[in-house]
Amino acid sequence: MQYLPNIIFAIILFVGVGYFAKNIRKLIRNIKLGRKVDASDNKSQRWKNMARIALGQSKMVKRPIAGFLHIIVYVGFIIINIEVLEIIIDGLFGTHRIGLEVLPVSVYGFLIDAFEILAVLVLISVVVFWLRRNVIKLRRFMANEMKGWPKSDGNIILYFEVVLMCLFLLMNATDTSFQDMNYGNIISQFIAPWFSDVAPETLHIIERTAWWLHIVGILIFLNYLYFSKHLHILLAFPNTYYGSVEPKGKFNNLEAVTNEVKLMMDPDADPYAAPAETADDEVPAKFGASDVMDLNQIQLLNAYTCTECGRCTSACPANLTGKKLSPRKIMMDTRDRLEEVGKNIDANNGEFKDDGKQLLGDYILNEELWACTTCNACVEECPVSINPLSIILEMRRYLVMEQSAAPMELNNMMTNIENNGAPWPYNQMDRLNWKDE
Repeated sequence: MQYLPNIIFAIILFVGVGYFAKNIRKLIRNIKLGRKVDASDNKSQRWKNMARIALGQSKMVKRPIAGFLHIIVYVGFIIINIEVLEIIIDGLFGTHRIGLEVLPVSVYGFLIDAFEILAVLVLISVVVFWLRRNVIKLRRFMANEMKGWPKSDGNIILYFEVVLMCLFLLMNATDTSFQDMNYGNIISQFIAPWFSDVAPETLHIIERTAWWLHIVGILIFLNYLYFSKHLHILLAFPNTYYGSVEPKGKFNNLEAVTNEVKLMMDPDADPYAAPAETADDEVPAKFGASDVMDLNQIQLLNAYTCTECGRCTSACPANLTGKKLSPRKIMMDTRDRLEEVGKNIDANNGEFKDDGKQLLGDYILNEELWACTTCNACVEECPVSINPLSIILEMRRYLVMEQSAAPMELNNMMTNIENNGAPWPYNQMDRLNWKDE
């Protein structure tokens, strides 16, 4: 019976990590539904971007208050969870604070002191974040796309943080042998007196309960990430690495269109030449994107990485002037549709069956797409290198090149360029008449 707790711990750990791994495989499967894209260029720049943006949080501090608090939560939560390694070893082998056996008491005490200070700072930051969302009600958290689950999700993760940090401090405060060391209890020493009248046996039960709840809570939190916007805790690193290293205003060209233009510009080309024999068997590639499978894998990774912070939307000039466009909603809709497609595949033994829906029209409206000014403000503002504009442009490309569904103003402009060599409806011979006025 003495090994029963170790066996139970091992089962809980195996189930928790196993379920997480299963969901991560599903996530990777969903991302691979997109078109492959070559991101093997500029490797040194990509590593620098990941170190500076994902690890260094450089873009977060552009908004100092939220940025500083986020860094505290980010650093605090990551560092405090180093202590999880000790919990796992203790749980599997039946030891108690194995760190004391492998580290000098002073070093171990210093580490736990640092963890406890960070735990308090995380608690303060989380309270401020909760107030910003639920009392101050910042405008970017009150948009239509943030109602329902997105709003609840933001709060649930804050409650998770509070519970885990409190359990960590309670676990230390009620561990009498640890408190007797007078090392590593810089915060918990002030909580310990609350239990001065509690019997030692009861105190031990409280400590063990806090210990078990802490590790189980971390495993629940780990598996909750897949269903939450906080998946960015893991995906921010690959997302910033694979983010575009091209100039923000550069538009990607379609190879098929480029080849057609080259053919038109080649004086030696035969415009009546027959296509290659193999071309008849190939299905013509779709121009642009109407559903998530038409997007590339980096764009789908972007969708899963979206933090729903709303910085993109709060900087979008179209949104600020009352248009329907919200870059954040574009990313959330893409992720929701991708999840829907993934569930369809799961329900049909690994094969996608047409459900009569697509990203364009059922999730994202034409009105949203054409409201975009392509100013790149959303791309510049995103703290984890997400590019909503690339998805908008791909869907616009589909509307123009596949459906001829561009707005009348744009169709008129393109007709004028074709006929007059300029966007204006004036004969080429009259283009300089303005100089005589």
